[in-house]
Amino acid sequence: MDWDDMRVFLALARAASLGRAGQVLKMDPATVGRRVSRLETRLERRLFQRSHQGYALTEEGLRLLPHIEAAQAHLRAAEAPGAPGQGLSGQIRLGAPDGCANYLLPQVIAQICADHPALEVQIVALPRLFNLSRREADMAIGVSAPQAQRLDVRKITEYHLHFAATRAYLAQHGPVARLSDLREHRLVGYIPDMIFDRELDYLARLDLPTAQVTSNSVPVQLNLLCHGAGLGVVHDFALGHAPDLRRVLVDQFHLTRAFYLIRHADDRRNMRLARFADALAEGVRRQVAYLERAVHDAENTG
Repeated sequence: MDWDDMRVFLALARAASLGRAGQVLKMDPATVGRRVSRLETRLERRLFQRSHQGYALTEEGLRLLPHIEAAQAHLRAAEAPGAPGQGLSGQIRLGAPDGCANYLLPQVIAQICADHPALEVQIVALPRLFNLSRREADMAIGVSAPQAQRLDVRKITEYHLHFAATRAYLAQHGPVARLSDLREHRLVGYIPDMIFDRELDYLARLDLPTAQVTSNSVPVQLNLLCHGAGLGVVHDFALGHAPDLRRVLVDQFHLTRAFYLIRHADDRRNMRLARFADALAEGVRRQVAYLERAVHDAENTG
């Protein structure tokens, strides 16, 4: 298999669409389709399952993928000027829940890309779990540690959440001095049947009614709170993006959760992904600590 075949295979595996793969390759979608069919004929393997939803890797394709990715990394390292492994390059796709992707990753990824100008990072921000076995991403950040044997999981950092509302909402609807007072207020939270991880079911253990204003998206929930829709549980690290919000019941209620970095077990020997994972984990740790400290300092000086 030559490098052109590798490029076409990787582009379609990551894009899952002839059109999107063609954009990456600067190639007509029909040409991408012909090249993939020719490759499958040459290898005598079915690498992709075609459907109206796009192109998904078959079991044969999934077995081939890590070998092609490793070959790509070695080739780019050999072509790179300077010392081997001096800078990261190539494309890495990172999956993350939308709260993390919106309020933490832009700062972290911007710094990593500044340190590694040849690196291309794709952030897939979706409020759901990512299927790394199907190579939806090269790695993912999750809010719980999956138990699948073929995954490599490490804890990045803990983070904290509190109830919050705007000063205007609290002034209009009365103070919140006890948890029981929340029963008299409108709550903002997740759509119950769209909570994709039990760690996100923040209100489950409280004797409170279900949230009346809901969304499956953390940024939408934050914006609802900023517009006075009610009270809701907010990540402390997101409060810098919502200066009108004020934490309430800080001494009576808080949640501690954690972010985990999840990789496919087959990628453990991929040094390029390992270096990126180390930089990502360290960056997220620093950013959470910085943003949470800023909230604490602002409240103490305000």
